[in-house]
Amino acid sequence: MIMRQVSSAFSLALLFLLACVLTACSPKYNWREAHGEKIQFTVLLPAKPASFTRQIDLDGLPVSMTMTAAEIDGVTFAVGAAELANAAQTAKALEAMRTALINNIDGAPTPAAIPGKPGGDRSLDVVAAGVARGQPIRLMARLLARDKRIYQVLIVGPEKSIDAEHAETFFTSFAPS
Repeated sequence: MIMRQVSSAFSLALLFLLACVLTACSPKYNWREAHGEKIQFTVLLPAKPASFTRQIDLDGLPVSMTMTAAEIDGVTFAVGAAELANAAQTAKALEAMRTALINNIDGAPTPAAIPGKPGGDRSLDVVAAGVARGQPIRLMARLLARDKRIYQVLIVGPEKSIDAEHAETFFTSFAPS
């Protein structure tokens, strides 16, 4: 009888250990390479991405921006790409994107660094704390320009859900074409 109880306890413990191992083998963050459709770039995203294009106004500069994004646990990883009429407009466009991103979360800039090196001719890093749907939120974005193309590479979500290692993987993987 005692041997049977020990065997059952051992089997239960082995089953629990196997379940833990299988859970570890199916990561929540399933990094995969994604590419821009109209404006070329490469980036690693933590899940299968979705893309959409919409018309936006960057302080008087109308552009068609394509966003490619993936979300895990309320944290969005996204890359926006657009082409301006000419390269002279990039400084104005980057500043307009910065202002819009901070305003979208009713936020304020915070001192922090974005991992990795900028990959464009001009770049602007933005880290901000704000509120979305009544909850504290953090925004990390690298805005950059290459010739007349502009990009916004960003992570937004609850601060406690943004992991430094995942942010580094995402930002350092971005490469505009």
